[in-house]
Amino acid sequence: MKIVVLTGSPRHNGNTNYLADRFIAGAQEKGHTVFRFDCAARKVAGCMACNRCGMDGDCVLKDDFDQVRPRLIEADMVVFVTPMYYFGFSAQLKNVIDRFYAINGRIKGAPKKTAFLMAYADTNPKEAEAMLLHYRTLADYLGWENMGTVVAPGVWTAGSIRNTRYGDDAYKLGKNL
Repeated sequence: MKIVVLTGSPRHNGNTNYLADRFIAGAQEKGHTVFRFDCAARKVAGCMACNRCGMDGDCVLKDDFDQVRPRLIEADMVVFVTPMYYFGFSAQLKNVIDRFYAINGRIKGAPKKTAFLMAYADTNPKEAEAMLLHYRTLADYLGWENMGTVVAPGVWTAGSIRNTRYGDDAYKLGKNL
């Protein structure tokens, strides 16, 4: 299976990047091909709503989205990985998701799988609900099959996730595909 992992954290050694690493290790061990796109390390502008792409064509913006665009179209699975930023996805990941508009005609309804990995500082499960709803709404709209989520509460400082079970959960999710 071809898997695209979209990470949204600007912290190179942050908690969600650790989740992504563990997921990728499990998926690769199982024999899957993984392309990782670190949204925060790339230059991807937000969609301008010009509609020149017609939801299924070339985007007028020329930036690093061009590197991930063909891989998203060809992927069997897309994994979203982000820390909670003010109760939502990171802006860097959201820019990439918004640019899905230009490939909507090729990815909506395509037989793809998806997963969601997130971390946040607080421990109140209610705080994660908005992000989980956003992810489920996106997956439902696209018609993609949810393969699972890993939600890691109580991890704030970089690296604090390493002392939890969440890395193992992400690894198992990748390995059990």
